[in-house]
Amino acid sequence: MMNNNYTNFWNDIQVNTGVVDEDFVKPKVDHVALAGYRRAIANFVNIVTNRSDIKVRYQKNGDSYTDGKVVTIGSKIEEKNFDHVVGLALHEGSHILLSDFNFLRQLRQNTPQELINVGEDLGYSENEVVGHLKNMLNYVEDRRIDYYVFTSSPGYKGYYHAMYNKYFHSPAITKALKNNTFGDKPTLDNYMNRIINFTNEHSDLNALPDLRKIYKRVFTSIKHLDDMNGAFNVACDCLQMVYNNVKPIDTSDMEQVGQGGQGNDAGQGSGQGKPMSKKEMMSQAAEQLKNGDYHGYQDTMDKINNTDWSQVRKELNTIERTTDSNEYSDLTEQQAKTLNNALQRQKDFMSGEQKKVGRLTKKDASIVKTMEESGVENKAVGGDVEQSDWRHASANYKSTTQCLFVKKITQQMIDDNVFPSLLTDGGYYGGRTQPSIVAGKKLGTMLGKKLQVRSESRTLKNSRLDSGRIDKRLIAELGFDNSRVFSTTFVEQYNDAILHISVDASGSMGGDKWANTMTAVVAICKAASMVSGLDVVVSFRTTHYGGSRYSGRPMVAIGFDSRVDKFRKIERLWPALHPGGTTPEGLCFEAIMKDFVAGTNNRDSYFLNFSDGQPMFSDDGFEYYGDSAIQHTRKQVKEIVKKGISVMSYFIGGSYESDRNMGDFKTMYGKDAQFIDVTSVTSLAKTMNNLFLEKN
Repeated sequence: MMNNNYTNFWNDIQVNTGVVDEDFVKPKVDHVALAGYRRAIANFVNIVTNRSDIKVRYQKNGDSYTDGKVVTIGSKIEEKNFDHVVGLALHEGSHILLSDFNFLRQLRQNTPQELINVGEDLGYSENEVVGHLKNMLNYVEDRRIDYYVFTSSPGYKGYYHAMYNKYFHSPAITKALKNNTFGDKPTLDNYMNRIINFTNEHSDLNALPDLRKIYKRVFTSIKHLDDMNGAFNVACDCLQMVYNNVKPIDTSDMEQVGQGGQGNDAGQGSGQGKPMSKKEMMSQAAEQLKNGDYHGYQDTMDKINNTDWSQVRKELNTIERTTDSNEYSDLTEQQAKTLNNALQRQKDFMSGEQKKVGRLTKKDASIVKTMEESGVENKAVGGDVEQSDWRHASANYKSTTQCLFVKKITQQMIDDNVFPSLLTDGGYYGGRTQPSIVAGKKLGTMLGKKLQVRSESRTLKNSRLDSGRIDKRLIAELGFDNSRVFSTTFVEQYNDAILHISVDASGSMGGDKWANTMTAVVAICKAASMVSGLDVVVSFRTTHYGGSRYSGRPMVAIGFDSRVDKFRKIERLWPALHPGGTTPEGLCFEAIMKDFVAGTNNRDSYFLNFSDGQPMFSDDGFEYYGDSAIQHTRKQVKEIVKKGISVMSYFIGGSYESDRNMGDFKTMYGKDAQFIDVTSVTSLAKTMNNLFLEKN
């Protein structure tokens, strides 16, 4: 069940995951899904930021982050988490638009010396103070850019709410706030944990001194902040209020005497993996000397002299913080672990530094890019196909299936071999298809001359009428009581038209069938290029086996569109086309009609089908063959006609076709079914002129 509560409201941007069947055996990377996700997410980011140059890419795991130029998102995206991923992408995209990353890189230089002095008085190093300030600035800056989106693009609030629900309103965080798990001890960690979770409805602003003042400073300021420098000033003020209330760190037992070396060779205490303080190690050395363990004494003294005690102090602080977090009241070890993980996710979210976990492989990235550029998406089809009783009873039963719709075939798609059932570069198939293209181009030149009637207009003039324009030739007759001296001129011409050719590219279309079909289709495309006002779109339908040869998806791929493509695309790419897979006839027609709508404004629309007859497709949860498939195809043809589209089908026969196959073909396509020699220019011209000229 989908949890995309907000995505569903957006009809202009459709998200197609490609992972809709639980029983579909998915590849490790679902390229179709990622292409659809990135296309949708990139659109959202571009709309909100009003910038088209912000790129979106994937990494193997993790969440979103940005380096100031590109938004990177984790590739493990599903429908259930899509909303919060969009929120993350919008958040990071807004950083690119609004945040000053150079300012962040110069944070040490920009940090006020007086704030560093206060921090050092509390026992923190300069680096630690800068780190505290960076964390505070990240939080304030996040709220600033989120407020910008909330006010400039309020329709996208839902995605932000989904993001906040994941990171700041999670059950573990909410429970901790409700139960006052963080306590009222004024430590730096407690302050930051409560500040980060200001937006949670269970946040207690009276839990720590000046916490309410910090809240007001942040949320009254973000409405008026124009840049990161303003956010920086707010962050300094907030950190100052925190420092005013936390207690100094007791470092008396860790002060370095003599020269400290590099690395941390301090001993381990109590077998618990806890570093020993300098005071503890000096006591250990004294005890060793007392007991006559001169070698042990010397080793310990060497460790003391070669230990970076500032690093030991950091480790001890970390252990202290972890211990404090594990001493949350009434929490089990697992509950404490869950809470710590939730807190860490929040810190990672703000820092953006812990999420770079590796990009997709070059191959996967290339395929995703190819899918995206080709406009690949899924369309739900077959909802009205009658299923057998045993299929209904099956645990894998599906009421619909997904048709893979490829909006354009590209060279990169061929190079990446993403759809091997339809496209294979060179080899046997290229050698079989190339001659058909050459023959089709020649045949099309002749056919084009026979179809030019659509480009012609006829003028008809009617004279001696009672009204209309005066016929100058009849003016002299006015004096003889003849008033019928008017004429009317009619210009008869054809509307602009669009022709969609759908080609059966199933395995049964191999051999001469495929060669003859390609010749005919190429001929029609060539002829159409010679006829003004006639556009042609060619699609190929087959089955795509993305994860398993036994569980595929119907597939439609647009191979040519004269509105955007030149004829040379056919010559360049079509040699890679070949038949393969099953015959999902009506399922593919249904998907095509979701994209191809009858033209308006006096634009005539035609649908021409090439097929050898028998529809067939199935996967683990959906069946499509026999009478139910025939009737579904017939219904889709009728639906096409209802849309005002003229339909004609060419039956591509062979030596082994039966009378039943031709009978089923007639059943599906009715009177519009044609049994002709598709390599004959005379036959093609005759049937196509009959089709074109019936709409005048």
